[in-house]
Amino acid sequence: MSEECTHDCSTCSANCGSRKGETKDLHEAPNALSDIRHVVGVVSGKGGVGKSIVTSMLAVLLQRRGYRVGILDADITGPSIPKAFGLHAEVTGDDKGMIPPKTATGIDVMSVNLMLDDEKRPVVWRGSLIAGTVKQFWTDTIWDGLDVLFIDCPPGTGDVPLTVFQTIPLDGIVIVSSPQELVSMIVAKAANMADMMKIPVMGLVENMSYVECPDCGKHINVFGESHIDEIADEFGYEVLAKIPMDPKLASLCDKGLIEKLDKDYMNAAADAVEKQLGLRK
Repeated sequence: MSEECTHDCSTCSANCGSRKGETKDLHEAPNALSDIRHVVGVVSGKGGVGKSIVTSMLAVLLQRRGYRVGILDADITGPSIPKAFGLHAEVTGDDKGMIPPKTATGIDVMSVNLMLDDEKRPVVWRGSLIAGTVKQFWTDTIWDGLDVLFIDCPPGTGDVPLTVFQTIPLDGIVIVSSPQELVSMIVAKAANMADMMKIPVMGLVENMSYVECPDCGKHINVFGESHIDEIADEFGYEVLAKIPMDPKLASLCDKGLIEKLDKDYMNAAADAVEKQLGLRK
């Protein structure tokens, strides 16, 4: 950049790496044998809000509707997708690429936990290696005949979410939150990052939104009043779902039986994703 740069690229002929409006396309091609119609990221501005549960529920619901679905678990240091599905099969493959194991209902899953000798062994890697692994899950895995590939991103706006946003051609993202006011601020950070990267936001999901009284059915706001509608209005997003704190849901995930979920918490969210992707016949 010239020392006399005015930051007005429209009046400048210099071949400068800081030129605005000429963003280089950094998208990587998937494996040559992959066939993926749509890719949706599931993100959150902070950890512990239930991003992996939302990813799992969306995948299960779309699979039930007859679509071919896969999950790329990009949360390398905290992978929880295999646990939710009770999946322990090892990743196989050859020189053409890696083959993701399938869940009981046929959802393809690629996760670092499926590549470890001991599922409880921590992944103690630096950021560049973690980001490189996520990229390989996209370029080296054979995602065969998928209607939708969901990417369960790690929390925050750091290396890995940035790698996903820049490397993988996302059709859109779903932002997951919880009711606290602090988390609403973090949601705004994720929303602003999506806007900066020109990634469409498909909507917001609030997890741990309330507890339903087993006796009278009243909704109890354990974490205080929700702010998700305010955030949605501020950014012009749709609130796709408000998921309660449900012991049955937690139990199914702990037992690896998320595919047996019979609640309708995420039906409207699945409807919205299906519609926005143009999947409906």
